[in-house]
Amino acid sequence: MTDTVPSAVSYVVVGAGIHGLSTAWHLAMELKARGKGSGKDVVVLDKTGPGAGASGIACGCVRNLYMTEPLHAILRHSVDVWSYDPVALGFQQVGYVSAGEANQLADYEKLHASQNRVGYHSDLYSGADARKFLTKIWPDFKTDGIDVVLHEKVSGYAGTRQAVAGLAQKCADHGVRVISGVEVTGYDMTGSRVSRVRTTKGDIKCDMVVLGLGAWTPKHWAMLGHGDTIEARYPDGGQVKKDMWTYWRLLEGEVYVDQPYRSAADLDPPVLHVELMNTPVIDQTTGKELADHLYVYWKNGAERMDRPGVQGGTIPIKIGPKAVTDPYGHDNDEYQAEAQFADYLTSAMGQLMGRFETSRKDFRERRNGGIGAFTPDNVPIFDFVRDNVYMIADSNHGFKMTGVGKLLAKLLAGENRVPELEPFALSRFASGKTFGASNSHCPWV
Repeated sequence: MTDTVPSAVSYVVVGAGIHGLSTAWHLAMELKARGKGSGKDVVVLDKTGPGAGASGIACGCVRNLYMTEPLHAILRHSVDVWSYDPVALGFQQVGYVSAGEANQLADYEKLHASQNRVGYHSDLYSGADARKFLTKIWPDFKTDGIDVVLHEKVSGYAGTRQAVAGLAQKCADHGVRVISGVEVTGYDMTGSRVSRVRTTKGDIKCDMVVLGLGAWTPKHWAMLGHGDTIEARYPDGGQVKKDMWTYWRLLEGEVYVDQPYRSAADLDPPVLHVELMNTPVIDQTTGKELADHLYVYWKNGAERMDRPGVQGGTIPIKIGPKAVTDPYGHDNDEYQAEAQFADYLTSAMGQLMGRFETSRKDFRERRNGGIGAFTPDNVPIFDFVRDNVYMIADSNHGFKMTGVGKLLAKLLAGENRVPELEPFALSRFASGKTFGASNSHCPWV
């Protein structure tokens, strides 16, 4: 990593997480391919360093389980990026399995059709076939109440540290400067364009700015002169004034295992996601009801563990329009997961698989904390927010979405339009195209 801030550069990318690094890497390749420049025209700034935000502590799932259908094409491009160099990016293409109850069958049918329509191959099972599919992979799966299963064959997970390091290396390989320890403190405007980016190590004259800021997006949104509420219009004619940004507190952690977490075929199993909207979670230690519905996901712990185990989580907890972003993650005392999270996670896992029936004692007791800034409809915003400022506001869906940087690079390098990005324009809120709530307890679905 270089530490010299240039006085002028064509492209300034703010934030060295998944989005910032992917955009910079792909932009370098696009500029060179089109004869319009190279990675030397791109600089990435981060006030701490690569992966210091949510990208560095994410669970690392790469999946396409979204009821917002335009996201399916984004994830198709993302898997292409993950598969471009799976070793460097730490990508394990083990698949992704999601299971639900009968009230979700219609949703899963639409998901399945949409995914396959854009070339993201998945299989759908219902009834007895769904339960048979699960027990073929996990013989100890307790399938009572399971009525539908979606199997995304090209999905999987990635090690977060490996992914960030791999993307940073791709940037370096293509001449992009990634500068750590530089905080952006403001923007000099000429009309509706940013002429200079102000930083703690000097000002940078630039032609284009890309924001890949995660939890810090609201701060820079305000720096650019935007308000903290928005009128959201819906396709049915409804209109609601909403907070522009809502923070949620993430709930993810790890559980040790006595035997390696493997499938019946002795393979690394698919990432597993289960939402049972009418099934309560019962504490495996006390027998008390912890919640009236079950929502949980987990995968092999891989690089996150100091010995064999799994990593998983559940629905985040809403904080509100304001939150403390610094220090971030595990260093912030205010946003650590409570003991009740460990009770819920291990009990839900025990209800689903015999091997986890007494797993509460195996929960990895350590700091588990992180927050994310969600958009008004919990769906990402990918759009220009000033004439030469493009904002990637992923609503905390971001780690898996390496394809956003690939698509954005095409737009920045000269393509007139990139259709896959257009449904996520900021203008959707004013034009009556705000996305509605999904049939899920979780804002991530």
